[in-house]
Amino acid sequence: MPDSIRRFLSCLRAERGASAQTLRAYRSDLLALHETLDAQGVAVLQARPADLRRHLARLSARAPAASSMRRRLSCYRSFYRWAVAEGLIERSPAEHLSMPRAAVRVPRFLDVPEVDALIEQPVQEGWYATRNRAILELMYGAGLRVGELAALDRDDVDLDERLVLVRGGKGGKDRQVPFGPPAADALRAWLATREGGVPALFLNRYLTRLSSRAVHRIVQQSGVRNGIAGVHPHALRHSCATHLLAGGADLRAIQEQLGHASLSTTQRYAHVSVERLMEVYRAAHPHARTADDRVSRDDE
Repeated sequence: MPDSIRRFLSCLRAERGASAQTLRAYRSDLLALHETLDAQGVAVLQARPADLRRHLARLSARAPAASSMRRRLSCYRSFYRWAVAEGLIERSPAEHLSMPRAAVRVPRFLDVPEVDALIEQPVQEGWYATRNRAILELMYGAGLRVGELAALDRDDVDLDERLVLVRGGKGGKDRQVPFGPPAADALRAWLATREGGVPALFLNRYLTRLSSRAVHRIVQQSGVRNGIAGVHPHALRHSCATHLLAGGADLRAIQEQLGHASLSTTQRYAHVSVERLMEVYRAAHPHARTADDRVSRDDE
């Protein structure tokens, strides 16, 4: 690995607090670029815009997803901006490369009867079913990411106030979010049967912390058990946001609940039907009603 790449990754970790996942992705992308350029006899700090275009075109032919290409280009821009700031090069070869447009994907979400079925009939039996029901209720009720849920400790949950403290969420930020009475009841039932003295909230059969991978499996298999295809932990998070929005919650409030840094990310969850939008519009907007409706409303 070139020293410049090693120094850049160290800077990301020490000065910018990049997550382990981000560091792995940037390391992989930069090493792929280095290998391509090295095969052509070009050092990574000597790359020209044309070199980067050829490299990205080659990668695009193998993995054409726009989101992957955007991540790679963002990585290269960050690396070369750092190199300019460090005085290693005069100008970034990645600065004026065009960014592929990201495809707008509609997140998978469940309707309310599907969520109810999933939670009431989770996979496994006995002790495991009680735990799995609490997992599903809390993930849906609080809109948690799978990693956030797996990292919870018993002391992070306040059953009286119905609040959960999410430590070190995306971007390393803590947040406190509410959950409803069904999740509180499911958690009380789980804690009444939970064994072991470890701080983790959710335990596996060895009475150690349940992994994110195990949570994925529980959600997926619970979906299969109830005949609901394509269920994954993020589908419950999407469902939480969608149902909040459909119930009239403000996007800003949903943003806080989910821990999104940008409101544009939250807007992806706006699955409110046209009928619901029209209903809200007719009820709220003064020019959405007919003259007869306005007269009738004034007479009330």
